[in-house]
Amino acid sequence: MNTVEQKQLKELTPEEQEQAKQQSIAWQRECFQNAQKHLAEKGVMPKTLLEKESRFIAPLCALWKFKGQDGKSYWVITGRLPTDHALASVAENARDALRYFSLQWQLKADQIMQIGGHDKTKVDFANLLINRAHGIYEMYEKEQLWANEVN
Repeated sequence: MNTVEQKQLKELTPEEQEQAKQQSIAWQRECFQNAQKHLAEKGVMPKTLLEKESRFIAPLCALWKFKGQDGKSYWVITGRLPTDHALASVAENARDALRYFSLQWQLKADQIMQIGGHDKTKVDFANLLINRAHGIYEMYEKEQLWANEVN
């Protein structure tokens, strides 16, 4: 928790603090379930969550690192953005995984625009990808979000 969040919590009543805590727990649980479901839909059965390497930037996104039953590790991004995954080998840590997804989404959006540029649904999705790619890249660049990160 950063100092701004701590200051905001101090301004809340104990009941409001508890409610905020419960909302955060519920949000993390929902993101975790979405990450597991996404991997399963892609044919990867999650075995273990690598919790120390996972990161939460509530309420925007969560980055999960899972070890699959196939022996491979995966990054999964969930939250207020498209859920996506990649082999863990693409990024050394959660911050680099955020950058990886940002760049991948920009490339994917370019491909969608080239192929389906006349389909409004595809164009809308491409624009969503571009918007979220820029947003998560801004999070990647914010040093204060990663101040406690072990390199």
